[in-house]
Amino acid sequence: MNPNVCIHGVLNGAYSSPFFVTRLREALFHFSSSFDVLESNIPREHPERILIERDILGKEALNIIACEGSQRVERPETYKQWQGRNMRAGFLQLPLHKDILKKAKEKVKSGYHKDFVVDANSQWMLLGWKGRILFALSSWRPV
Repeated sequence: MNPNVCIHGVLNGAYSSPFFVTRLREALFHFSSSFDVLESNIPREHPERILIERDILGKEALNIIACEGSQRVERPETYKQWQGRNMRAGFLQLPLHKDILKKAKEKVKSGYHKDFVVDANSQWMLLGWKGRILFALSSWRPV
């Protein structure tokens, strides 16, 4: 592969700590926001919500909280940690296009729940819920 541009989307989480209490606290912050998004936007009996809660979020939470060592496969990091990792790997971060950010903010404001957040930091587009950043997107090119 020899891409011209890579779009990097990350789950913004600081719960890859080897220490259980730290990992549990950070996972609780993240998953409480994720489940709150579902609770506020999708009826409980909706089949897709049940699928997301049970097969995606539930399994991820179980892996993070209950598994240790090589059994724990979920190890998310913050977008700022990924930024450093990408730079060390030889990628150059591209500027976040202001029009794209503006359109995303307008779209969220006009048609989404009032607690969704779209913002920017360090050339990353941040997506969140009630002030907690859940996902981040940025574009990169190989040097």
